Amino acid sequence: MLVLLGLLLGGARAEAACIAETYEGNDYTVCRFDLRQDHLQLFSLDGNGEPYGSFAALTVALQDKGQHLAFAMNAGMYGEDLKPVGLYIEAGRTLHKLNRRNGPGNFHMKPNGIFFIDGSKAGVMETEAFAASGSRPQFASQSGPMLVVDGQIHPRFSPDGTSLQRRNGVGAPDGHTLVFVISEDWVNFHSFARLFKDRLNCPNALFLDGSISSLHAPEINRSDAFAPLGPIVALVKGP
Repeated sequence: MLVLLGLLLGGARAEAACIAETYEGNDYTVCRFDLRQDHLQLFSLDGNGEPYGSFAALTVALQDKGQHLAFAMNAGMYGEDLKPVGLYIEAGRTLHKLNRRNGPGNFHMKPNGIFFIDGSKAGVMETEAFAASGSRPQFASQSGPMLVVDGQIHPRFSPDGTSLQRRNGVGAPDGHTLVFVISEDWVNFHSFARLFKDRLNCPNALFLDGSISSLHAPEINRSDAFAPLGPIVALVKGP
């Protein structure tokens, strides 16, 4: 299905390529981007230094510039102030440093990781590997836990895990492609990770969040507004 749709859309699609996908009985929406033609960006704070907090607010800000929000998804964990809790780089500026601390919650279920965008290059890396690489990408967001690390599912995930959530994440099947997924059903971590590893062929994939997981995709008439959002990854069209 993914390959066929890509052929039908061709290289000059006007909107995000988001399609329905069913795997092991669970429904997902899968959005695939080739960074050689899709210029994704990260957004956190508006012109007044305040978090956008929603797709609607980002849409209005872009419209004021004559631009159009073609795709967006929540893009990493954040605190009560809606600001990132881990590494966050926007347009080359590091707005929050790398977080290597231990602690409770999903973010600290190590290994956690980072997804990054640097021109036509993109990827997902485990945090310590990213730190060792010395990489300085144009955009980056840290979240956790990793779903898949070098082709292996996170060691703390169980196939029988009872924590079921609506989840979203990002995987990198190669060095210029990012695949963003949101579950339409409540799934556990292991099920979500298997989708990235076995169906989407992503050797590395990162959990972005659960329960607040949100997608903006006008091509399928969808713009979620479940809860306030922190960092947002987006495809913007226009000048």
